[in-house]
Amino acid sequence: MELTFYTDYALRVLIYAGLCRGRLCLISEIAEHYGISRNHLTKVVHGLARGGFVQTHRGKSGGLALARSPQEISLGAVVRHMEGPFRPVECFRTGNLCVVTGPCSLPKILEDAFRAFIDVLNAHTLADLLHHRGQLAKRLFLPSSSRRTEMA
Repeated sequence: MELTFYTDYALRVLIYAGLCRGRLCLISEIAEHYGISRNHLTKVVHGLARGGFVQTHRGKSGGLALARSPQEISLGAVVRHMEGPFRPVECFRTGNLCVVTGPCSLPKILEDAFRAFIDVLNAHTLADLLHHRGQLAKRLFLPSSSRRTEMA
């Protein structure tokens, strides 16, 4: 199972916001620290806000923050929200023309696999991703030139 960049970036935004504890984060600073597009992150943050995972504040002193505590943000809920409906093969999609639909076992097997994947994610929260808070902060908040040197 491969997650989209949209979901990958959403998880990164949540980690960043979780490390910021009580202060508002700017999309521009998150983009800079992760080295990813500000425009992509704007869409991701909008999706996270629609899902109730972050709160956004407009204006000069605006930014974003977690909408709930890290312990209350299920990774499974984030992935389900950001990825949307699970439709890996044609028989899951509208207009299905597959000739073996009905007797084929693939849809049930894929449903079971997806359910197991989500069950594992449901067993974890953002707090689990923040377990190594100090190491994460050190990697994220170092200037990018120092980060490259340290990771080498």
